[in-house]
Amino acid sequence: MKDFKVFYDEQEDILYLAKEGEEGECIEVSPGVNIELDSSGKLIGVEIFNASNLLKDAIQLMQKRLQANSQVIP
Repeated sequence: MKDFKVFYDEQEDILYLAKEGEEGECIEVSPGVNIELDSSGKLIGVEIFNASNLLKDAIQLMQKRLQANSQVIP
């Protein structure tokens, strides 16, 4: 996953993870989640529609961890 870049379209609420490559096939793996494969079947992208709602539990958990790590311990 080191070659993947993360893009977020706030207006459309789409999270997109992608790397270089030309899309050969797009597969819906779950409602609102698509994967993109190149012509040899290698993963080149993941689209998550309605991302803020779909990932809200993960986002809340990350926010709690960030807040806990940022508190100063006397």
